[in-house]
Amino acid sequence: MFEILRLIGSYRARRAVRGSPHLDALFRRLARCAPAEAAATENLIWDVWMHHPHHDAARELDLATDDIAARRYDIAETRLARLLRRDPGFAEAWHKRAVLHYLCGRDDGALNDIRCTLELEPRHFAAMLHFAEILYSMDAAAEARFALRAARSIHPHLSIPDSASEAGQPAQL
Repeated sequence: MFEILRLIGSYRARRAVRGSPHLDALFRRLARCAPAEAAATENLIWDVWMHHPHHDAARELDLATDDIAARRYDIAETRLARLLRRDPGFAEAWHKRAVLHYLCGRDDGALNDIRCTLELEPRHFAAMLHFAEILYSMDAAAEARFALRAARSIHPHLSIPDSASEAGQPAQL
């Protein structure tokens, strides 16, 4: 947990392992855009995160995402494990597996994969949100608020209460 807090605290000083000028420009736009433009800009960021130079890897991630949405967790886990064995530098594959672990109630696995996501993509605001949700469940509200503030510093238009659990509403996953 402390390693993830350190990663979040240092995100401005670190670069994405597979950073791109296009992604950097999208994050600059997200930080400055009007609320009406935020969703479209966020979607473009997700497109970059989901992209992989090898078509088969991108397709595998798409299929795993569909499997998670359909609650076919065992199939999604197999796909993601195979994908991460082939390309352990694919940040979004780590993030999707973190979501899968979280949905299955495996917080230790989710925390490990969130750490891997943030090591590869320091600005991954969704991984920070998932981390905050786990922290709230562990009664670590101050640390959760720290993660939420960092996520909002990256994506100022996130529609999540500062203390999601305290407000009685879970953070959007």
